Amino acid sequence: MSTLPKPISGLTVIPVAYARSTLILYAHAHLSKSQDVVYPEKRTLFLVNIPVDATDREISLFFKSCGTVERVVYNRNSRDEAEAEAEEEEEETSPPLSPSPSSQDLQPRSKRKQRPTESASPSVIPLPPIPLRTLRNTGSIAHVIFLDTSSLEKVLVPPTKPRPWPSSSEEPRGLAHYAALYDAQRPSLDVVKVHADTWMEWFEFDLAKTKQKLAYRKGEAIVDNDGFTLVTRGGAYGQTLGGGVGVASKAFEKTSRTGSKKKKEPKEKETFYAFQKAEKQRKALLDLRKNFEADKARIDKMKESRRFKPY
Repeated sequence: MSTLPKPISGLTVIPVAYARSTLILYAHAHLSKSQDVVYPEKRTLFLVNIPVDATDREISLFFKSCGTVERVVYNRNSRDEAEAEAEEEEEETSPPLSPSPSSQDLQPRSKRKQRPTESASPSVIPLPPIPLRTLRNTGSIAHVIFLDTSSLEKVLVPPTKPRPWPSSSEEPRGLAHYAALYDAQRPSLDVVKVHADTWMEWFEFDLAKTKQKLAYRKGEAIVDNDGFTLVTRGGAYGQTLGGGVGVASKAFEKTSRTGSKKKKEPKEKETFYAFQKAEKQRKALLDLRKNFEADKARIDKMKESRRFKPY
């Protein structure tokens, strides 16, 4: 690249030799009206158009000649915020996780010695994490906080030629990034089996705990871990809320009545058999004829009473 672009709106142009091409970074000192704790004034660099796969270590190495970087804060877009909210909701509903599985955890479940826990919820051994770099949108923004003010002044001096972007071998980039992501998303069967077994243990524990609460509400007997039935003062004749053996109430001791209502006996259906249905229809037809004759006689009587008689 023979010529560098001119500064735009007070932004310093920083050319970067990145992946066989030249990437332009735009930077200026961050200005805050009040005392900002997150972005301290005169030590914070506002950086625009950072590489899509940039990491904190690479940014620190890039500005190492100017000073020491304290931390890097990236501006999250709407997609990053939605992913962060989804991760927070998943963490709230997910079971408690234990540290990553060790060689002892990968042994069969029958050979391991387990101590019975009474109330402690079993933890789930998670799948191994994926240590890969985060890919961001093109033209992303970052705030780089230095340890002293002199470092920020050195960064804002316009360079004369592009500087190479440092590369970290710990986190692959390009095609190697997607190859590592493919391998990380397909762990060994032993690791998956340990994760599934511990997750099912937590699920059965949570299911048993939920059943115990529902059984207490329904009136079933509640038995503790030692085999004893819960005894509390409860209903009219000694049935507790949680079921089992209960102490009789004072009202039952005086009256010896349970106070329960008698169930109504079901009535026999009148049209269960075919002859009953025919008889019912015949009776309805006779009643209809009888009512018709009665109404006819009543109408004739009313006509006789209203007839005009001049003499």
